[in-house]
Amino acid sequence: MPEVQTEVGGKIVKLETGGLARQASAAVLVTWGDTKVLVTVVCQPLTQDPGYFPLRVDFEERFYAGGKIPGGFFKREGKPSDEAILAARLIDRPIRPLFPKGYKEEVHVVATVLSAEKDAPPDVAGLLGASAALMLSPAPFSGPVAGVRVGLKDGQFLLHPSDHDRETGLMDIVVAGTKHTVTMVEGLMKEVDEEDVVRAISLAHEEIQKLVALQEELARLVPVAKKEVPPPDPREAEVREKVKAHVWEKLHELKRAPGKKARDEMAEALAEEAAESVAQTYPEEEREKVKALAKALFDEVYREYVRWSILELGERMDGRRPEEIRPISIQVGLLPRVHGSALFTRGETQSLGTCTLGATRKDAQIIDLMMEEGLKRFMFHYNFPPFCTGEAGRIGAPSRREIGHGKLAENALLAVIPSEEEFPYIIRVVSEILESNGSSSMASVCSGCLAMMDAGVPLKAHVAGVAMGLVSDPSTGRYRILTDIIGLEDHFGDMDFKVAGTRKGVTAFQLDVKTGGLTPELMREALAQARAARMHILDLMEKALPKPRSTLSPYAPYLDVIKINPEKIGLVIGPGGRTIRKIQDETKTQIEIEDDGTVKIVGEGAAGVQKAKEMIQELTEEIEVGMTFRGRVTRIVPFGAIVEIRPGVDGLIHISNLAEGHVRKVEDVVKVGDEVTVEVVGTDELGRPRFKLIQEKPTLKVGDIVPGRVTNVVDYGIFVEIAPGVRGLVHRSRLGTNEEPAKVAKKGDKMLVEIVEIDEEGRYKLRRVVPKGPIRVDSKQ
Repeated sequence: MPEVQTEVGGKIVKLETGGLARQASAAVLVTWGDTKVLVTVVCQPLTQDPGYFPLRVDFEERFYAGGKIPGGFFKREGKPSDEAILAARLIDRPIRPLFPKGYKEEVHVVATVLSAEKDAPPDVAGLLGASAALMLSPAPFSGPVAGVRVGLKDGQFLLHPSDHDRETGLMDIVVAGTKHTVTMVEGLMKEVDEEDVVRAISLAHEEIQKLVALQEELARLVPVAKKEVPPPDPREAEVREKVKAHVWEKLHELKRAPGKKARDEMAEALAEEAAESVAQTYPEEEREKVKALAKALFDEVYREYVRWSILELGERMDGRRPEEIRPISIQVGLLPRVHGSALFTRGETQSLGTCTLGATRKDAQIIDLMMEEGLKRFMFHYNFPPFCTGEAGRIGAPSRREIGHGKLAENALLAVIPSEEEFPYIIRVVSEILESNGSSSMASVCSGCLAMMDAGVPLKAHVAGVAMGLVSDPSTGRYRILTDIIGLEDHFGDMDFKVAGTRKGVTAFQLDVKTGGLTPELMREALAQARAARMHILDLMEKALPKPRSTLSPYAPYLDVIKINPEKIGLVIGPGGRTIRKIQDETKTQIEIEDDGTVKIVGEGAAGVQKAKEMIQELTEEIEVGMTFRGRVTRIVPFGAIVEIRPGVDGLIHISNLAEGHVRKVEDVVKVGDEVTVEVVGTDELGRPRFKLIQEKPTLKVGDIVPGRVTNVVDYGIFVEIAPGVRGLVHRSRLGTNEEPAKVAKKGDKMLVEIVEIDEEGRYKLRRVVPKGPIRVDSKQ
């Protein structure tokens, strides 16, 4: 069984063939550390010509590969996850350009993950296996190609970084290429300088050459008879020249078209006219075939003219110069009920970005993948309906293209998303493409960024994106880099290079080279031209919305986060969840508690959330000697009364503390059900509070301004005794300053306060009064 191996990134990489999937046209088992991916290729003759090269790539995740059982009801793998689709695209894009024109067999590449290790990602292994299997298949494949993952951490580039380094570093990109050049790059960065991007790609290409050599070694061990590409129609060159002679001088008229749709209609009419004219020069029995051939060849002539116009005249089909950006218009806040919205229009490409804020676990994306599980708090979704290109069609599940473009935009914005500690909301951004003529994914980056800022998400910086193109002539070495390409230039050009970033650096990019490859010098030039364009777009975005809104939409959920002692989580939940349900019902809020004591309180407005917050803080505050509480007598015992001051928290009033003099019988003073005020006088051997009954109730009312003495200072406020045995809370929001409570007062200090509320349980809520002159004290103590 032929096999070859080498060492890459400290792991053994091995390619084997002949042992598995022997009925496929070719099969290669890739072993990379503990990751094993079986890649098969089947080449199958077509029953009819679909008009394009029918290459299909599937990436099959198997949960057993990661030692997991799938979640859900059916307990088996279902439709491909977004990650599997992205991996399939990662394999497809470098290999697709390497099949010769005219080869029209159906080629199906399947990468099946049999074992998966996080530090040896199966997507890159799948690309290596796909290229190796195609080398051993009958398909005329101009490979091999390979891919390498590159990271950047602590100023050092890392080839094949560990999973931890990928998450914590500044870069996570995949570079693919042949022995001679780089043909694809994709990934995310955290505002990385353009020169570092070029250095990372150059370093990756050196490693790619090792993996290419490994495949060549395997191919020498397995001789394969490659299929011949059918020769072109013998009339093709002659018909092409006739079509060119008919249309060349007329193609400049297409530059005067007012837009994409009009230009396409003019081109279609010109192609029909040329086909009819050329067909008339052939015998009648050949005319239908010649007409079909002429229409197909018109696209080649059109491509030649577009490229000639750009190279020779420096003029694009929409009249722009190579570095010129289409007109841009921006609107923000145009959807009143949406938490945040922005409409970004660049030429004939238009993206409507929306931002929706969620606050609880149910709003987060559940991750249940082969090697990963958990919750995802930032999501970017991209929709490309058929009407955006003037077509009628079916709208269903998102296409591979939609998933890929959404992931690219998500990667571009990840670098500026605030941490959960800074902004605890769940964030979902959706880009609706309403019109498309090139670079809709980069328009989505712009609209998504502005939509989040409109929603009040405190992004660290604006992020903009632009798509770059390339037209080159290998025979002369001439080339032109194009800024902000339209669909026609993507179709007829040599490169599609999408770059997104902030003023500080690049955050994401995606590169596909259709012919040849990119030198480091050309990459530097393209990145510099893209940066200039990005700065222009950022100027316009900052003018439209200079910074995130200072307040959230009134339709967004109101969220507050507090920390409590994890040991007191049970107090908040209560027996059978009764306490937390009562708080939620009374305040019309939702409450989530994490194991570390983090409490999220969500409601429709600030009032309910604040009330729930205070109730939780009161439940969990430490009980100290001298504190007073309003409670209910729950039980009478011969030596005293048991009083519950909070759900699940009770203590004893000893009979000697029921009154100043002798008490013969507990029931003479209190009975079960009585509401009483008690003062904490100590704790028993089990840590339970011991109380003293406060007999006299002071005559205090809302609005009274009274002097008091500070009895306790906590992080959420200051407790002040305003009468013997009567204590109230000055919440930090009522201190009249932004300083921490501990900096405002200390235990024993005097403080003038106003009574702002006395709740049903007799608890006093106070406001600190800082007199500017003489003030009358209303209450009597």
